[in-house]
Amino acid sequence: MNNAKFYETIFKRKSVRKYDMAPLDEKTLEDVKKFIDDIKPLLPEVNTEFQVISQDDVKSFMSIKAPHYVVVFSENKEGYLTNIGYMLQQLDLYLSSKGLGACWQGIAKPAKDIINKSNLEFVIMLAFGKPAENLHRSDKSEFKRNSMESIRDKGDFDELLEVVRIAPSATNSQPWYFNIEGNSLHVDCIKLNPIKALIMERMNKVDMGIALCHLDIACQKSEKKFKFSLKEPSNYNAPKGYYNIGLVEIE
Repeated sequence: MNNAKFYETIFKRKSVRKYDMAPLDEKTLEDVKKFIDDIKPLLPEVNTEFQVISQDDVKSFMSIKAPHYVVVFSENKEGYLTNIGYMLQQLDLYLSSKGLGACWQGIAKPAKDIINKSNLEFVIMLAFGKPAENLHRSDKSEFKRNSMESIRDKGDFDELLEVVRIAPSATNSQPWYFNIEGNSLHVDCIKLNPIKALIMERMNKVDMGIALCHLDIACQKSEKKFKFSLKEPSNYNAPKGYYNIGLVEIE
């Protein structure tokens, strides 16, 4: 799937937290489901499952009130959380490009009967619907993000990494760092202390997938090839305070 058309959406997309609670029409919902069926995985070997549910199927007081949600399940394998972040961000950008709001739900859960219907592990939900607030940012200055210098060691790929720099993340934690060697980018994630890790480590791994989704879209826009692998060269050591999650090769 070519998602380069979402490049411009990256620069105006925001989390929408207030919704018109009227359900979307059937045609719109069918279009959303069709897009879900065509979402490109980061790791094709990991089995995933996406379900579209309504507000009535959500039983968590922690959820944003929206007319619809996408519930995501996955096989628990190496890299599966990053794979889900990469996949679900494609849907987030699609919805934003179609005039619909979306908001990641890191804590909320669907009703038990929804979870019990799947043989895979429940991972996360995405709320969506018609926005009852501004859908997009009015200006890039509204992004509150770390500097480019804080997310990479060299400036060789700054044009591509700019879309990573402004990527969304849980509590705006921005856990990514890129060590650059030629056309290879070592993808590193921040280490957390044991207490923070209990709360945030899963979401940080999802966030890394969001960042990689943005990087892939930037590569497509620039007509460059993006290749991700979990395996790192044996002689690579992540910088202090980070651990490696994989390698991106850009051609």
